[in-house]
Amino acid sequence: MSTAHTHSPSHAPRTIDPETVTLSGYEVAERYGPDTVLTHDPADPARAHARIGEPGQYPFTRGVHKTMYRSRLWTMRQFAGFGSADDTNQRFKYLLNNAKGTKANTGLSTAFDLPTLMGRDSDDPLSAGEVGRCGVAVSSIEDMHRLYADIPVGEVTVSQTINAPAAVIWGMYLAHAKERGIGWDTLGGTLQNDILKEFHAQNEFIYPPEPHVKLVVDTIEFASQHLPKWNSVSISGYHIREAGSSATQELAFTLRDGMEYVEECIKRGLPVDTFAPRLSFFFNSHNEFFEEICKLRAARRIWAKAMKDRYGAKSERSLLMRTHVQTAGCSLTEQQPLNNIVRVALQALAGVLGGCQSLHTDSMDETLGLPTEQAVRVALRTQQIIAHESGVHRTVDPLGGSWFVEALTDQMQKDADAIIKEIDDMGGVVSGIHKGYFRRSIAEASYRFGQEMEAGDRIVVGVNAYPEGNEEKQVEILEIPHTVEAEQCARLAKMRSQRSSSDVHRALHAIREAARKGENVMPALVDASLARCTLGEQVQAMADVYGRYSGGPEW
Repeated sequence: MSTAHTHSPSHAPRTIDPETVTLSGYEVAERYGPDTVLTHDPADPARAHARIGEPGQYPFTRGVHKTMYRSRLWTMRQFAGFGSADDTNQRFKYLLNNAKGTKANTGLSTAFDLPTLMGRDSDDPLSAGEVGRCGVAVSSIEDMHRLYADIPVGEVTVSQTINAPAAVIWGMYLAHAKERGIGWDTLGGTLQNDILKEFHAQNEFIYPPEPHVKLVVDTIEFASQHLPKWNSVSISGYHIREAGSSATQELAFTLRDGMEYVEECIKRGLPVDTFAPRLSFFFNSHNEFFEEICKLRAARRIWAKAMKDRYGAKSERSLLMRTHVQTAGCSLTEQQPLNNIVRVALQALAGVLGGCQSLHTDSMDETLGLPTEQAVRVALRTQQIIAHESGVHRTVDPLGGSWFVEALTDQMQKDADAIIKEIDDMGGVVSGIHKGYFRRSIAEASYRFGQEMEAGDRIVVGVNAYPEGNEEKQVEILEIPHTVEAEQCARLAKMRSQRSSSDVHRALHAIREAARKGENVMPALVDASLARCTLGEQVQAMADVYGRYSGGPEW
């Protein structure tokens, strides 16, 4: 059988031939044929095509549902978050109105500003100058009410891109639903809540890895008991890829992070089939078209096998790797930003052909600033054109059986399995974090790509080739006024002056006690949100017990 590559993607040389080598370092043959792919299961040769399988059947290489998009399109989930909660609420309504008439389900995805991502209140001195800049500012349940005002959260799925303080933000969301009289059992959505990838790629952590993982398990346990429609964690390779990893590293690191959460839940005493069906994933879709498609196909196969053989899952729903996909923000260029529309369209098409369950398309101007309404509308229309004009939804896994696609899927699975074993051998993900393994690996891959681009081995249109037109101003930029921060801080001060100090004191004490005793902190966080405790106060209450983390000695 011919192979999809001739050298390890994690040790690619700097000098490459971009005509024959993928972004992750796979050598692509001139042509592929019947002898390229092992189509049967070596353990059961009588079963033709057992390794590729059928859509909706183990090992789910061809998709998690039998009919895929013929019966239901992917969720078109658009990312929004800027300025005040009121500003973002208006953008949410704009997105919902522009999605009317589509056969796809539309979901809202919430971006939070940097202070919120770091668990700090808007009036914290360290928040100065950052409030509402890269997302929406949320410091209390009052902000949560304003953020989702008049949004039917019992009917529209809501995704929240928050990690380090995810349990607190989720507690606020649940408390806000309770005050609105909306049953938790009706709430559908996803909490990103993947702290492990923060240690690999984004650096937005608060506590040491061990208590942080404990908080993730708390949310998984709480969701399994009270929110049957909620995905309590979105295990995210997206940011790993944005930090510079290869597609194969993204695949392996993401799935091994997911396995770490499964193992910790099992240690908690949770039967695997009670929580595994609500685990979800989040992958990047970059420029290397076929590599991105094969990455998603290999991911489903690896996850299904791990859940079945490694963790003994019995329910078929536990074997399904359901994933959201977002086009690659790191591929967008400031130069000739209109070119980004084309990049996003191709990346989105790869996500669909790879079999995603929901999709976000980046706006063309995101590398310049927060997206304008026009850019957001173009991004949404990109998905709608793919859904309604391209015809790719008419058959399931249309690329399945392609000799090249199956060969590359097999090779990416093989290489990812080798990386997963390497992580296992070092004691797991948390151990690898303390050893600096993930950061080193990603940095090496990022450095190689930078060398290739600077040498001209990798063409980036409008950047290191075809620069004509870079001097023109092509798009408008959305700017956040300074009044947003002042008004947000004033609202926060007013809420503090009107709440009960004794209720706040009792609620924060309950959080510390739950943390000290190793109990699930979610009930205490919900109660604290109802008592109008702020984000920063709740985060600090847990820091009083868990401590704060600035990184290991290897960093």
